Amino acid sequence: MRASLGKIDNKSYFRIRFFLNSIKSKKMPKVKTHSGAKKRFRVSGSGKIVRDCSGKRHILTKKSKKRKLRLGQPQVCAPGDSKRVKIMLNL
Repeated sequence: MRASLGKIDNKSYFRIRFFLNSIKSKKMPKVKTHSGAKKRFRVSGSGKIVRDCSGKRHILTKKSKKRKLRLGQPQVCAPGDSKRVKIMLNL
């Protein structure tokens, strides 16, 4: 292969070889989902972004039963946040 490029110096040879290899394998990079977002958010049937409420991990003795039950329910994200989450989830 080296003889086919003619008489060139070593540096130019590797530049040309790198360029030819990059043309040969021109694939677009894969779009990856944000791993933190895929664990925290999901899409509902109607297309809304749903998340879990915060505040139900510890210090639960002072919180009322009604409050803890309400915190256990999933909540729909705000429109501004859902735009950002959709970008992270590639939707």
